[in-house]
Amino acid sequence: MNPRTVALAFRVVAVAEALSWVGLLAGMYVKYVPETSEVGVQVFGPVHGAVFVAYVLVTLVAARVLRWSRWTTLLALVASIPPLATVVFERWAVRTGRLAVPARA
Repeated sequence: MNPRTVALAFRVVAVAEALSWVGLLAGMYVKYVPETSEVGVQVFGPVHGAVFVAYVLVTLVAARVLRWSRWTTLLALVASIPPLATVVFERWAVRTGRLAVPARA
């Protein structure tokens, strides 16, 4: 697999996972606070679930292709649990060179 493609896929899925969290949280707010509709949860629940699974899979592929340490891999996986933490991890990974791809020769 091309490391550049894997790094890009990781970044896209990390942001998508955070956005699906936002949608699910908004749906939960509408469902439980004003108690007006369950549509947000019905839509964003499955979307978030699918993107979550995609994030875990892409994280495992990225860990292997980009040769992350076990600690970095574990941190990436744990970031999938709190809302928006995947974006925080992605920014940290870019800043520390964990998503850096060597330039072509």
